[in-house]
Amino acid sequence: MPDFTLASQILLNAVRNGVFPAAVAEVGTADETLWDHAVGSISSEPAIRVTPIDTLFDLASLTKVLATTSLAMHAIEQGWLTLDQPVSRWIPDWHGNDREDVTIKDLLAHTSGLTAHLPYFRDHTGRSEFEHAICTMPLEYSPRTRAVYSDLGFILLGFILADTDPNGRRLDEQFHVQAEQRQWGELRYRPPTSWRRRTAPTEVDTWRGRLLVGEVHDQNAWALGGVAGHSGLFGTARSVGAFARDILAALQGKTTLALPETVAAFARRTAVMNSSRALGWDTMCLTSSCGISMSADAIGHTGFTGTSLWIDPLADTYVVLLTNRVYPSRSNNRILEIRPAFHNAVMDAIATERTR
Repeated sequence: MPDFTLASQILLNAVRNGVFPAAVAEVGTADETLWDHAVGSISSEPAIRVTPIDTLFDLASLTKVLATTSLAMHAIEQGWLTLDQPVSRWIPDWHGNDREDVTIKDLLAHTSGLTAHLPYFRDHTGRSEFEHAICTMPLEYSPRTRAVYSDLGFILLGFILADTDPNGRRLDEQFHVQAEQRQWGELRYRPPTSWRRRTAPTEVDTWRGRLLVGEVHDQNAWALGGVAGHSGLFGTARSVGAFARDILAALQGKTTLALPETVAAFARRTAVMNSSRALGWDTMCLTSSCGISMSADAIGHTGFTGTSLWIDPLADTYVVLLTNRVYPSRSNNRILEIRPAFHNAVMDAIATERTR
């Protein structure tokens, strides 16, 4: 078994230095969990002062890969959707000479021309208002000339996936069925109140006037009812690890949540200049949050609340790190230094063990 002492110490020091109040990590292979570890506290209550290993976190933008990207793969395999379909095929409001050739693939690859984020929650609620606002805003750049990571594109993807389902299921309903079928465990939109005592708090939100616990942190997702293509999922490190094992196994040639060739196509970096993006996923580069010890084939994603998932098929390894770095305020960005150091420690420990 690898010695993860250094990785554990990095997390403990991060708690002591105020990088985040709580964290749960899980490391594994396609076949098994190698290590899980919890540090910090999610509450001042004595009974749960120590972070439980089954703590639930607001996964934020991990939603993009766990839910939206995985459901897009399923829809494509079922023939409900194709990557080269124009967005206007599904959303009539998306029209104009500047965007008429933008496709589903462009939304997944963050090359649609859409800007990164806008605070639509201040003036809009519900799908129709968000959809119209996004579709009629000026594009920031010409599609496919560069990549700009965009929540807005994934909000549209969430709408489209709801429309493609022949059974008329909402995005959250589709995902919950998939999660249950794949036995991923506690992973869902709009978590039940029974989970709240094990849920890490996120931010004291001045807009909503309360501390958020078990309520989606992302304000645009909140204005969409807690279910969106870019954010909204809650889950444990164990459940994210179960998802990661499915992706890892698929990248190694096994059929899991999708065919191996489908998962491989989504994990392949696009040809857009200076972009590290694949379809839904980010890929390994020297400035990635996963550090420098993963292979060039690694894929991953981060979440604004302090979450991340990285998967390295060549090393047969996945690394889940869930934290609530936004508690009590999103202004704390010190996790940017911790993530690479933690991942390097994990991967170095695994490499050391395998060369013995």
